[in-house]
Amino acid sequence: MMISKKSLDVRGEICPYPMIKTNEVLDNASEQFDILEVITDHPPALSTIPPEGIKRGFACEINESNKGEWTITLSKINSWEINNFSD
Repeated sequence: MMISKKSLDVRGEICPYPMIKTNEVLDNASEQFDILEVITDHPPALSTIPPEGIKRGFACEINESNKGEWTITLSKINSWEINNFSD
C-alpha cells in the first residue's frame, strides 16, 4: 500500500489563517492523501490545528523542525486502528 503525503507551508501566517488553510485542505474531498504535514512558525497554531484534525479523523504529532518552526503531522486513522485502540 502506497502512502501519499501532502505538505502545507503556512509559515508567516498568523491565526486564524494557518487553521483555516489546514481545514480547507482536510475538507477538500478531491484531494487524496494519507498524511498532511503542516509547517508553521506561529505557536498558537499548535493548539488550534490539532483539534481540527482530530475532529476529522486524523491522528496528530507535533515536532519542532527548526528553532521557532514546527511540523504538525496529521495522519488518517483507518477503521482498523479505531477498532483496535478503542477497547
